Amino acid sequence: MDARLSYRAAAAQGASPLRRVILLYDQAISDLQSALSALARGDIEGRTRLINHALSVIGCLQATLNKDQGGQVADNLDRFYGQMRAGLLRAQMRQSEAGIRRQMADLIKVREAWDQIERLQTAPASQPATAIERGLSSRAEWRA
Repeated sequence: MDARLSYRAAAAQGASPLRRVILLYDQAISDLQSALSALARGDIEGRTRLINHALSVIGCLQATLNKDQGGQVADNLDRFYGQMRAGLLRAQMRQSEAGIRRQMADLIKVREAWDQIERLQTAPASQPATAIERGLSSRAEWRA
């Protein structure tokens, strides 16, 4: 087994649910970075496989949303994931480096918001944990 895969598996096993979400974002971002490299090499099969894996990861994130408990944040994330998947499909069909980079940049921004929430969870209780709400509400196009 690949050492990186072993490390990732071990990290995920002991991780909190929030850390697992962040690890999924990391995986999707890594897939897209690798897809950009494959695109630059002219490796159509590799690019397709990597984008498809990123789409699967995003689909997993979307499928695990709890809309009953998550309220508006879950609704915003659902729209974000839907738009992310549509954008990646467009980038894949057009073989667009810029399209992949845009989707990756958006994933990174939301990943940073999740990371901030994780930090706030370990901070004193006096600090509000609204980073994801601020991060998502700043992107009006994610709202229908």
